[in-house]
Amino acid sequence: MPLQTPPLRGLHDERGAKFTEFGGWDMPVEFDSIRTEHAAVREAVGIFDVSHMGQIHVTGPDATELMQRLTTNDVSRLAVGDSQYAAITDEDGLIIDDTVVYRLPNEIDEGARTDEDGEPTYLFVPNAGTDESTHERWITYRNEWDLEATVDNRTDEYAMFAVQGPDAAELVDNATAESITALDRFEAQYATVDGVDCWIARTGYTGEDGFELIVPWSEAEHVWSLFDCQPCGLGARDTLRIEAGLLLAGQDFDRESDPRTPYEAGIGFTVALETEFVGRDALAELEREGVEEKLVGFQLIDRGVPRHGYDITNTDSRVIGTVTSGTMSPSLEHPIGLGYVPVEYAEPGTTLQVVVRGQSKKARVETTPFIDTV
Repeated sequence: MPLQTPPLRGLHDERGAKFTEFGGWDMPVEFDSIRTEHAAVREAVGIFDVSHMGQIHVTGPDATELMQRLTTNDVSRLAVGDSQYAAITDEDGLIIDDTVVYRLPNEIDEGARTDEDGEPTYLFVPNAGTDESTHERWITYRNEWDLEATVDNRTDEYAMFAVQGPDAAELVDNATAESITALDRFEAQYATVDGVDCWIARTGYTGEDGFELIVPWSEAEHVWSLFDCQPCGLGARDTLRIEAGLLLAGQDFDRESDPRTPYEAGIGFTVALETEFVGRDALAELEREGVEEKLVGFQLIDRGVPRHGYDITNTDSRVIGTVTSGTMSPSLEHPIGLGYVPVEYAEPGTTLQVVVRGQSKKARVETTPFIDTV
């Protein structure tokens, strides 16, 4: 199948971006260099095109119940303008995907919004390439449970940009007609950007302060052009999120090749066991009994760069785990990574080894995030 393209594919090409396939999309991996883009976000501000992320819209009398049953966090806690990080799990409690759920102003009719009246409305963002299967999952369970909710896949209707870095608030606030600086982390609002109605959330996946803008597809180029800062690709997005100790679907968990539960993957804080959701009983049992393996951060002491799939061994060279993500940290200037190990090896300070191109390299378990984050 041909790769899907973001609305700014041509603009990125003109800017000299290099591209890569990711989740079935043809996305920019870097514009100038990963180091340059990484440094811009850590020290000032950069903008990412993340239009490959999915957009699923859920509304109706039973929208809250449907979202509650299909995500692990407590959706009922969300007021209008709130958002939360959550996992989507199967009946065994294994992670299918991770997502951010937004509570939008309620819809009273087509094109009209209110914070008080009408039906509850949600937008949630599945990972690249999973929007169709996630949409089908929501429809299937809605029908099985006989709930009254409308579920729309709007991935091809909206672009998504992430403006990230210590100067992001000033840059975004200068571009909006309404002030957005009062938003706390994981809060959002509608605001106009040069006349374009955008959903703007104080969220991101870099460890820095920042905002994510959901923009009508047809206005993507216009809105992008208003932000005079360093464009950034998926390469810098990866190094930034590893430094922040954040998960990447398909690498740090994969339902088919490396099935993991939220407790193993270090996102047990997203699990609200007091609610009823698919996989809840399995996770309640696991929470009582404890996990056998955990995702840990580590730093390589010896020279080398850890990569996805490399073996992790104990000091006796016995294989005990696998690297899921790794990089040479541009901020710290030493190699870091994430990987699963038995819980007895998960304590910070524990000495491990990582097999890099056939050679064992000394490593030490570190607390994540590796850097100070907001």
